[in-house]
Amino acid sequence: MPDEFLIRAALAGLGVALAAGPLGCFVVWRRMAYFGEATSHAAILGVALALALSVNIFAGTLAVALVMALSVSALTGRGMAMDTTLGVLAHAALAFGLVGVSFLHGVRVDLSAYLFGDILVVGWSDLGFIWAGVLAVLALLFWRWSALLTATLSEELAQASGIDPGRERLVLTLAMALVVAVAIKVIGALLIVAMLIIPAAAARRASCSPEGMAALSVGLGALAILGGLWAALRLDTPAGPSIVATAALIFAAMLVLPRRA
Repeated sequence: MPDEFLIRAALAGLGVALAAGPLGCFVVWRRMAYFGEATSHAAILGVALALALSVNIFAGTLAVALVMALSVSALTGRGMAMDTTLGVLAHAALAFGLVGVSFLHGVRVDLSAYLFGDILVVGWSDLGFIWAGVLAVLALLFWRWSALLTATLSEELAQASGIDPGRERLVLTLAMALVVAVAIKVIGALLIVAMLIIPAAAARRASCSPEGMAALSVGLGALAILGGLWAALRLDTPAGPSIVATAALIFAAMLVLPRRA
């Protein structure tokens, strides 16, 4: 019988894989990796604000990640280059977050747990927040799946079909913020985007439909979570980086398979 902390860790990781799988497909299709990086870096600022204001970490990271994502969309709409905007905001948010944490006197903060995750100390209350966020992301993507696919394929086609591309970008922005908030304790702010990109990129080579790619991405993400947990316990390595390393090995293995048309 596995120890209770292992059960909690596995449930938390599988929840993140379930949400990150389909969302990661849109990140890959839309080439939003840097956008995800900026949103996840902002989570550290959310942690600092949540600790300073004595509010829930999940709420703090969700609020700041959402503000970051909306800020990027607004600034890009005003003519600023996307990569420049993302570079400035991502690193500024991370820097302000790290500086902010240093001003928190009387609060013991293990920054490495938020930067690289600490899945093995996830509690039952954390698990409740994680799965609530996961279910919200899945509900959002299921509700807007067809419209999101159309807007991803062609914004002109989406407009001709009566779909507002801006609204669909907002849906993805909200979903991204939710995933960042639920995954920060599992995989860490610096590694969250890896779990969005790597399983989806690996699944792309062996899928022939969007739905098939999303399902395979979830499966590969779950395999990376369980494999990374096993490696961390067996080799006494950090759990978050071990999970991402396992995902990278899975991606490398998928490269030898012939690409599906």
